[in-house]
Amino acid sequence: MDDISVLVCDDSALMRNVISRVIDNTPGMKVIDKAMNGQFLINKLEYTKPDVIVLDIEMPVMTGIEYLRYRKEHGPDIPVIILSSIAEKGAAVTMEALELGACDFITKPNGSVSVDINSVADRLIEMIASYGGAQARFNGKNVYSTDFYIRLNSERAIERKLHEALGDKAKDVVIPPPKPIPIPKDFETSIPREKKNIVAITPLHAPGKIKLIAIGISTGGPNALREVFANIDPNVKQPIIVVQHMPAGFTKEFAASLDRICPLSVKEAEDKDILEEGHVYIAPGDFHIVVENNGFGKYQIRTNQLPQRNGHRPSADVMFESVAKVFKYNALGVIMTGMGKDGAVELAEMRKQGAWTLGQDEKSAIVYGMPRVAWELGAVQKQVALDKMAEEISSLAISNY
Repeated sequence: MDDISVLVCDDSALMRNVISRVIDNTPGMKVIDKAMNGQFLINKLEYTKPDVIVLDIEMPVMTGIEYLRYRKEHGPDIPVIILSSIAEKGAAVTMEALELGACDFITKPNGSVSVDINSVADRLIEMIASYGGAQARFNGKNVYSTDFYIRLNSERAIERKLHEALGDKAKDVVIPPPKPIPIPKDFETSIPREKKNIVAITPLHAPGKIKLIAIGISTGGPNALREVFANIDPNVKQPIIVVQHMPAGFTKEFAASLDRICPLSVKEAEDKDILEEGHVYIAPGDFHIVVENNGFGKYQIRTNQLPQRNGHRPSADVMFESVAKVFKYNALGVIMTGMGKDGAVELAEMRKQGAWTLGQDEKSAIVYGMPRVAWELGAVQKQVALDKMAEEISSLAISNY
């Protein structure tokens, strides 16, 4: 197996070493170089070609934002993951980084010199596996699948809990490592798996007029949503609600960044928002969103902080479940790139009720996890490439208004 190669750029020598240790201790990943600021990073890239870059924002000489501006004009087009403490207090700066082409972001715990990296280590590994893995396969490498890293993180989480509960006795508990899954070089089959019989769902009702569009998305979502909403038809009238897995404090700025490029109006959803035509509502971080009839002929959003579902709040399953109950066959459900299975089960319920459903296809998804499970459950009527998703949503919405 080949390694996913990583370049770490951070002005703190401590953080460079801590981050590198997490990566180098993970099978199938290797830090091939380090840089202390954006200018050093540019110099390194003249002779080093990583599959992914882990980038800080606040650095002397050349900041992460300044590097992203340079990269946008000069290249190279290597995936960038933001890992920065400023993200925690500067959502606007983080969204600017995404607008400039960064793939995703993680907030450092407790400031820029913290060694408490374990709280974000799993998420970092998942992102490197997703973005770096896709780039590595595109470059012809044979690397472990994202499924392998999901299982690896699960094993590590169990080990941490054992150490917390048992202390020194935990060393006597043997947990077998996950078996590596070799990846064919063909990018279209980047997540090898046993072929499963697709569940056949017989809807209770034929699809009707579309009164609401609901989208569930996770890893790879920020840039995917930017592409969808930048290209959606301005004549789409139906309200759109979106669950994007994102921490609290960022969704308001994320909605504002989408609003700048979308012909429809985009905002962070608030409790008791009345669903209006031509409006997009982004679920607030750390809150589930559901829809309900307010009793006066209008539909509204309700937010809550009930327990996480599938490890997430907001959860796409919670959103799709309420849409299936309230709108039944008068809705369009869309599931896109993301790890795990959030949204798949309740999208299947939407399909059972007769709703229209779409799923992102394997080739264009950064992580074909959520849409894969939905497809195998029979929840998806049609799989669509990312560059065709806005057109497909618009066509269905306008023709079934």
